Amino acid sequence: MTHVNDAAAPQRGRRALVTGGTRGIGLAIVRRLVAEGATVVTSARKEAPVPDSVRLVTADSSTPEGVRELADAALGILGGVDILVNNAGGASSGGMPHLGGHAAIPDEDWVEALRSNYLAAVRLDAAVLPSMLRQGSGVIIEMASTVARRPVGALLHYGAAKAALLHYAKGLAAEVAPHGIRVNSVLPGLVRTSAMSLVADSIQGATGQDGDAVVHMMVQMEGAPMKGTSEPEDVADLVSFLASERASRITGAEYVVDGGALATA
Repeated sequence: MTHVNDAAAPQRGRRALVTGGTRGIGLAIVRRLVAEGATVVTSARKEAPVPDSVRLVTADSSTPEGVRELADAALGILGGVDILVNNAGGASSGGMPHLGGHAAIPDEDWVEALRSNYLAAVRLDAAVLPSMLRQGSGVIIEMASTVARRPVGALLHYGAAKAALLHYAKGLAAEVAPHGIRVNSVLPGLVRTSAMSLVADSIQGATGQDGDAVVHMMVQMEGAPMKGTSEPEDVADLVSFLASERASRITGAEYVVDGGALATA
């Protein structure tokens, strides 16, 4: 027995909030949900173009005040939230890795990583969950990273924050499942986005290597048996599935999109 009334538009009539949805993976998720019939609100720290019909809220979700502003605005626009995708975050305030490893990561970047990648999700979940509990349904998807499971020296602060997010998501899933709310995590590996380009540029600047050689090195370091990199749309496909009624019995789970890299780690 299927739970999907319209296979061509599995999100029809549903209301979604996707943080960090103006570029990269977040933008791909926004586009996919809109294409499948959802009404979508997204967020960014600054004004940015968004697809037609999507509402943008400018707010800094790494702060308690920003989360409150975002939650109030999204709930006011949508009237409730059926799908929450916590996608905003990053490796550091500048988006760059620390090539010197642990010793090169300043204290403020550890704090920022926790604020942006862990506390932002915890706070926004807390702000949105009351409306989900009242309606007796909802889906929360926490966007993590494969570095949460496989530490990378230059991204230890980021990976540690994402590992905390995974632990939290499992606990939250168990707590809210009896109320009809599902919580799952998605762990992308190397995805061809502007953030990946920033990392490649940083390595190129520090080592003097050719840009193509840097990307090849990054792919080799990830060690995925499937060659190349993932695309933002690969991740959006998975998020769309987990957000839909096709995944109605899936909660407390972690899904990896990395071409098999973690399977061989």
